[in-house]
Amino acid sequence: MHYLENLLQQTSDFVWGIPLLVLLFGTHIFLTFRLKFIQRYIGKAIKISFSRSREGEGDISQFGALTTALAATIGTGNIVGVATAVAAGGPGAVLWMWLTGVFGIATKYSEAVLSVKYRITTKNGLMAGGPMYVLERGLKKKWLAVIFAVFTAITAFGIGNMVQANSISSLVNETFKISPWITGAVMTVLTGIVIIGGIKSIASVCEKLVPFMAVFYILGCILLLIINFNSLPATIQLIFSSAFSGHAVVGGFIGAGMREAIRYGIARGLFSNESGLGSAPIVAAAAQTKNPIRQALVSSTGTFWDTVVVCALTGLVVVNSGEWIKGLNGASLTKAAFTDLPIIGPIVLTIGLLTFVFSTILGWSYYGEKAAEYLLGEKIIKPYRWLWVVFVMIGSVLSLNIVWSFADITNGLMAIPNLISLIFLNGVIVAETKKYLWSGNIDKPVSD
Repeated sequence: MHYLENLLQQTSDFVWGIPLLVLLFGTHIFLTFRLKFIQRYIGKAIKISFSRSREGEGDISQFGALTTALAATIGTGNIVGVATAVAAGGPGAVLWMWLTGVFGIATKYSEAVLSVKYRITTKNGLMAGGPMYVLERGLKKKWLAVIFAVFTAITAFGIGNMVQANSISSLVNETFKISPWITGAVMTVLTGIVIIGGIKSIASVCEKLVPFMAVFYILGCILLLIINFNSLPATIQLIFSSAFSGHAVVGGFIGAGMREAIRYGIARGLFSNESGLGSAPIVAAAAQTKNPIRQALVSSTGTFWDTVVVCALTGLVVVNSGEWIKGLNGASLTKAAFTDLPIIGPIVLTIGLLTFVFSTILGWSYYGEKAAEYLLGEKIIKPYRWLWVVFVMIGSVLSLNIVWSFADITNGLMAIPNLISLIFLNGVIVAETKKYLWSGNIDKPVSD
């Protein structure tokens, strides 16, 4: 078992090595320039995203699609992942993580353009889309579509289910001394109630849960920064200087060079916002939208909220606390940083993690379901949902080192077919953008 853990960890390190990071971040930069800095439309995108009216064909509102994608995206990576990046790469990792989010907006936009354009209507009248349909219908590479769907279906059970359930049960056990069996049972029932109803039920819950959890956590971070405001300018200066020069050994901190700051900042940023992995466009394809560009703009705000806002605030709180100097890592570092806010701080962190992780379980259930549907047809949907509910319980009570490493591997391998489609179909993305956005026809329906 120990040998298997080491083998999977080494494979995970290889998959998430320099080549994949360069491919992902390079795609972000390429699409940013190809789309003439699509990030400049983020204000318009946010405005459209809050529209809940039915705009066109689709299963859920644009806001519902956004919040479901955010539910799956905003998770432990935004809290624990940021702390891990700081611990391994120093304060400078925060800036590289933030830049990954800024450039990743273009990739998230591009994924959604293709997913809406190439989506289909299934026999039961629901929408189905995502990189598997883009690869099959747009790129004409069915074998790549199958590879993506297989990796997605497998990854969902790991990183989107068991790992998340285990995070909740462990946190509740550590904080409130409640048995993982009890937490697991409650989570299993709640998950079952929501996902058995399908995407409309999931979106309905996420529309209410995601704004609450995001605002609650953001306000907690802002309050912490206000309390320690005097040291904030020095913290920002430290983040920028460390990003380009590294950080020397201080206290219990082992020290990190510029290379570590870049590597861990980009890796954790990509892991957090999922831009380029191909997961979020699966739910974007279910949105009611007049044309692909409107939903693409809405989808791009997911990366903005996830990394440019939430991860940045967590990074500022962690670095500003000074706790990273003591050599703390992961959840321990984040918990220590939040203790600067007596009584309220630990509560904010606990509720933040609970809601972030539960919402991730809901969002990823849809991703995995649609991948399984692509491979095996509509008959797999109900069995898949029940199996998903069972694995929430399993994940709550098991040690998941092996599952985490395996999920990391398949998560990284998901990205490769998706990135291939983005690069080879970039002309389609630009043409659609020119047709609806640059020509001023953003409200024009596809049929016109």
